[in-house]
Amino acid sequence: MKIEQIYTGCLAQGAYYIESNGEVAIVDPLREVQPYIEKAHADGAKIKYILETHFHADFVSGHVTLSKKTGAPIVYGPNAEPNFKAIIATDGQEFELGEIRIKVLHTPGHTIESTTYLLIDEQGNNHALFTGDTLFLGDVGRPDLAQKAASMTQEQLAATLYHSLRNKIMPLEDNLIIYPGHGAGSACGKNLSKETTGTLGDQKQNNYALRANMTEQEFVKEVTDGLLPPPQYFPLNVKMNKEGYADIGEVIAKGTHELTPDELERLANEAGALVLDVRTAKDFAQGHIPKSIFIGLDGGFAPWVGALIGDVQQPLVLIIPEGKEEETVTRLSRVGFDNTLGYLKGGFETWKKAGKEYDVVSQITAKHLENDVQKAIFFDVRKESEFLSERLPSAVNTPLDSINNHLEKFPSKGKFYVHCAGGYRSMIAASILKSRGIHNFVDVEGGFKSIKEQGIKTTDYVCPSTL
Repeated sequence: MKIEQIYTGCLAQGAYYIESNGEVAIVDPLREVQPYIEKAHADGAKIKYILETHFHADFVSGHVTLSKKTGAPIVYGPNAEPNFKAIIATDGQEFELGEIRIKVLHTPGHTIESTTYLLIDEQGNNHALFTGDTLFLGDVGRPDLAQKAASMTQEQLAATLYHSLRNKIMPLEDNLIIYPGHGAGSACGKNLSKETTGTLGDQKQNNYALRANMTEQEFVKEVTDGLLPPPQYFPLNVKMNKEGYADIGEVIAKGTHELTPDELERLANEAGALVLDVRTAKDFAQGHIPKSIFIGLDGGFAPWVGALIGDVQQPLVLIIPEGKEEETVTRLSRVGFDNTLGYLKGGFETWKKAGKEYDVVSQITAKHLENDVQKAIFFDVRKESEFLSERLPSAVNTPLDSINNHLEKFPSKGKFYVHCAGGYRSMIAASILKSRGIHNFVDVEGGFKSIKEQGIKTTDYVCPSTL
């Protein structure tokens, strides 16, 4: 038996490859499925099942394409109603895979169809549990994403999750290995661990939601408290996962179409395409196409595209570092952005050589900021929890994921400063502000980290978990 976690940091998502005696099951595959096919081929094995824990909101699964390419059936738990052929398993149903078995445990609450998969080894012992978004390390799945589909309130879904955990999962052995669907950085929970595997016994000891003496009322309150609004692309990804989508090969072929500066300009002006610049923050600051939006590949790229652009049908044209064309289009497709129309051949330098207008972002280092800090106006685009934990005393919090709701707070005259934790998010914010016609700001290079290192006075640190 072989179990391999295939973890994608950008999405904080874990897919799983399970092999036994020449038969393979894939749990929650990514959109690009060729690596799974090649891995099975290298093992001399055949993909027998594609196991989906639920209709994902934060990424587009590869289930439909993988099934078409391999003939392996897609398996969902009870209550799932996909628009394509699938096995809708019953609670407790078992699937044989080589010398092992995989048992379906229906665990609704995150969504009404949410299901975990219990792996029973060759000796008949419970070995591992693939928990999807039902149970994370340190947290449980948020119960507010499927209210409309389930015709239930988030409180009712939370109560359902309480019973799923206590009746189906917590009675299992403490040494059971937990393989969750996500880790820290995912918007599918509030307090996910950076660890990506653990044991059920450890979760019983350390996960707030699995306290032995916890009442249903306490669980509902704690699980629903402090939930931020879900990113706007989530329901669109659910729709794609439920109804199907284009083959990723077609998406990549269209998205890697080469464009001249004039062609890119025409698509932006006439087709309403958004110019998405995925280079580094430093490159974008030194020069970029006016009104383009920066979201760099070297950060949480795909989730930020989903959160800030939102509409997966939005036409995109790309400014990409050389050699990153297919990677960029692939990562966009993981969150459902399939309408990429091409990229600027030769990159931003081609734009400049064509004599086209370009813009820059004014920046300052923390060292040069020090003399101005007492009288300056600061906008901090970190999350509210980061801001409340530690900040510049005079700063105003305008979190990046809701920056469009804060535009009226930015002064129209006079200089102000923008910063985040390390410089990535503030450059995204800078691009959005400039696209809205706000140019009278300076970005702080290195963000709050560099401000602290320079010894500039900040508020006393408060642990975010106590807020």
